[in-house]
Amino acid sequence: MLSRNYKGIELGIIFFILPISFAFPFSIWIKLSIGFIGFIYILYMLLKVEHNTFKIAPNLNWKVFWKETIIKLLIISVLTSLFVWLTNKDALFNVLINKPKLWVFIVFIYSVFSVYPQELIYRTFFFQRYESLFKSKNQLLILNAIVFSLGHIFFRNTLVLVLTFLGGLLFAFTYNKTKSTLLVSIEHAIYGSWLFTVGMGAMLGFPS
Repeated sequence: MLSRNYKGIELGIIFFILPISFAFPFSIWIKLSIGFIGFIYILYMLLKVEHNTFKIAPNLNWKVFWKETIIKLLIISVLTSLFVWLTNKDALFNVLINKPKLWVFIVFIYSVFSVYPQELIYRTFFFQRYESLFKSKNQLLILNAIVFSLGHIFFRNTLVLVLTFLGGLLFAFTYNKTKSTLLVSIEHAIYGSWLFTVGMGAMLGFPS
């Protein structure tokens, strides 16, 4: 019971209180310090408490993963291209066409240094640490999408919250199915890079 209560309090602090607090105006250095300490804590819990080995599973079904990811990417591509064309036509593929070097740089930095840490926190840590708290798998998946969306509340943008909630659902389903941080990170990097490519980068904090 003590462990269960501790996990519940821990979940509330890491995934609700801290993200919401970051939406308030206070020193960026304090925010970065809190974030860094929190990330170190999560890594410690994954390694020492949850006994995560960070090894790539040998039985990953790459064929099914790529098939499903490409299908979802095609749907996302059509919907987001239409959205940008209707709301801000000048932004459509603007960075890719006019600043290709910046596009390559940002996609690389984002995929390596942003996506993987996010997936360690919001999928690997969240699922391994808190899955036992839920009797319903659907509750776990929906809450995971909610906290992933809350993690972007500092943008103070309703559309960002909606997109990250939907993205969180996709990533939660992928991780729940594959139990692979690598696969869900690849998927996350592809979709996120596409949003930057199609012209929605400024909304999500990408340089443009």
